Amino acid sequence: MFGQEFKKLKIKTTDAEINLVHGGSGPPLLFMHGYPQTHVMWRQVAPRMAEHFHVICPDLRGYGDSSKPATTSNHAPYSKRAMGQDMVEVMAALGYDQFYAAGHDRGGRVLHRLILDHPERVTKACVMDIAPTYYMFKHTDQAFATGYYHWFFLIQPEGLPEQLIGADPGYYLTEKLRRWSGPDAFFDPKAVREYIRCFENPAMIHATCEDYRAAASIDLEHDEADMDQKITCPLLVLWGKLGFVHRTYDVLATWRERATQVEGYALDSCGHFLPEERPNAVYGALMKFFEK
Repeated sequence: MFGQEFKKLKIKTTDAEINLVHGGSGPPLLFMHGYPQTHVMWRQVAPRMAEHFHVICPDLRGYGDSSKPATTSNHAPYSKRAMGQDMVEVMAALGYDQFYAAGHDRGGRVLHRLILDHPERVTKACVMDIAPTYYMFKHTDQAFATGYYHWFFLIQPEGLPEQLIGADPGYYLTEKLRRWSGPDAFFDPKAVREYIRCFENPAMIHATCEDYRAAASIDLEHDEADMDQKITCPLLVLWGKLGFVHRTYDVLATWRERATQVEGYALDSCGHFLPEERPNAVYGALMKFFEK
């Protein structure tokens, strides 16, 4: 889906194996996907960016064809700290101690933690269609609990969400795409089939639930421990004008509480899945930001 220039690769990290594709030449640029997708979500943006950058598109641990490490009672293997450490090790294995990075949805949350833990690594960053996790949990109300129902469904214990999603993963995944996208959004059937293929793996269903369980527990502990620490690299924030985040939060204001150099705006006619719904707009925004 990315073209012949992109090569497949697997890189072992401390306690995971990360599947990725990479291509192009120039400054390194890491793309991290969101839920319920894989690296394939960047297929319409990455090849164009690869004309100017060395683009690396991994599957986060637990997702796609990356490994699904065993979890623990405190969900630490799926903390954003652990997932961010994977990315640092992947980039180091490719020869990069510093890099640009962009993350959508869960990938944006991994990127937020990665920057806090490794501020020397990321020189510029872009997060897409999220407000900070800690802020969202601490401002929970009926609108948030309704719109983001999956945050509270996926954290339920004892295999409840795994059992229910596993009964019909194709239906669950396509409904997620439909509910969170704009009314005119189009998803390439080949990409959707790839998402479903991965989501039909019970290990991925479980691992992605663990991602959300970690977000509601150990990730909040990590956030509270360094609440005074801010992102200091330039941060671009993009979000969909038709999405929940736009309707619910002052997105720039929430990020200005957590970062010192913030710019951004909403993309018109766009729901949650920016790189798939508005790839041209995302490409233009990233080029302008990363080439400055």
